[in-house]
Amino acid sequence: MAVWTESEGKRVHDPLYHNFLSAKTDKCIVVDEPVIIGAGPSGLAVAACLKEKGIPSLILERSHCIASLWQLKTYDRLHLHLPKKFCELPLMPYPPGFPTYPTKQQFIAYLEAYAKQYDIKPVFNQTVVSAEYEGGRWRVRTEEGTEYLCKWLVVATGENAEAVIPDIEGLEQYKGKVVHTSAYRSGDTYRGKKVLVVGSGNSGMEVCLDLCNHGAMPSIVVREAVHILPREMFGSSTFGISVWLLKYLPIQTVDRFLLIMSRLMLGDTSRFGLERPHLGPMELKSVSGKTPVLDVGTLEKIKSGDIKVFPTIKYFTKHGAEFIDGRMEEFDAVVLATGYRSNVPFWLKDTEFFSEKDGYPRRPFPNGWKGKQGLYSVGFTKRGLLGASMDATRIAHDIAQCWQAMTKQLNHPSSRPST
Repeated sequence: MAVWTESEGKRVHDPLYHNFLSAKTDKCIVVDEPVIIGAGPSGLAVAACLKEKGIPSLILERSHCIASLWQLKTYDRLHLHLPKKFCELPLMPYPPGFPTYPTKQQFIAYLEAYAKQYDIKPVFNQTVVSAEYEGGRWRVRTEEGTEYLCKWLVVATGENAEAVIPDIEGLEQYKGKVVHTSAYRSGDTYRGKKVLVVGSGNSGMEVCLDLCNHGAMPSIVVREAVHILPREMFGSSTFGISVWLLKYLPIQTVDRFLLIMSRLMLGDTSRFGLERPHLGPMELKSVSGKTPVLDVGTLEKIKSGDIKVFPTIKYFTKHGAEFIDGRMEEFDAVVLATGYRSNVPFWLKDTEFFSEKDGYPRRPFPNGWKGKQGLYSVGFTKRGLLGASMDATRIAHDIAQCWQAMTKQLNHPSSRPST
């Protein structure tokens, strides 16, 4: 890699350029290759696809490790919700012997092997505070005082950059322990305690099951209608069956099939306070990005009464909460399984490509990966790792075309200095 330091006025070729960049915290550095913001799975995928085409890249990562969300902000029992074949990054399958649903630790090991395979070495502890297009290049500023100038900017900070803390009346006066799932690790610390889990997505349901398995007494707040599907049907992944059916049938037909099978296998979930949305699970996912819950055993605990279901919280008290149905209950702790959001609007000075409202590309999948002036996005498809991998491949192909054209121009005899 070659970098240009404006303050020194010379180009530096150094295989240890990451150490160089870290040391030059007061420099403005012109980077010839694409700059990728975020070293999660999406950022790694783009870097690998570029490397496969012979194009280097520079990844800036705010944490001290790759995949920081997975390594630092996920609970211990987490497994991939979808089969591994739908969660591979481009160019590299999972190792032989991995289970159908890899554990958190196995997935992290896979990502570390992926980074090693493609010699991806992010610059860590670089928190981007702004990125703005100026004079034909993107100027990327970090909290640590470094500026990077680049022709191509890939936003790979993803859908889950910042934890969402809901504004619930009285939460500040509640005396018990309150944690977001990003800080929850295991139900072991809650043994024998009454715990209220706020949020009924896959994470909230799994946290409830984990609490049950560790001897806690969990309750879950179901604020809106939710689709619960069996994780597998006929010995195969429900998601995989759905993907296959969608190749041949309309989405509404596939949804009817899923709902009939769910009713046969799981029963009427509305009896337990789990109403289903009006739109079917696949159509709802397509329209809003809301993922159906793939049940891994939580529903049985709800049916048996080991997990209580409550509606929306009206307000918190000092020792518990009152709900909109009039019930009041005391709890020793609260776990907020209220999800994450994009942080792009806080640092990217672009409102044409990304929405200021939610931090997602304005154009929906599959057209939200490319903006103008060398700006790209990856990991914002609401389609998990599969969507990120598809976008990473597109981005690398698009940049490669520009890179090859630029290389030809630089190597053209007319562009060489005369002797």
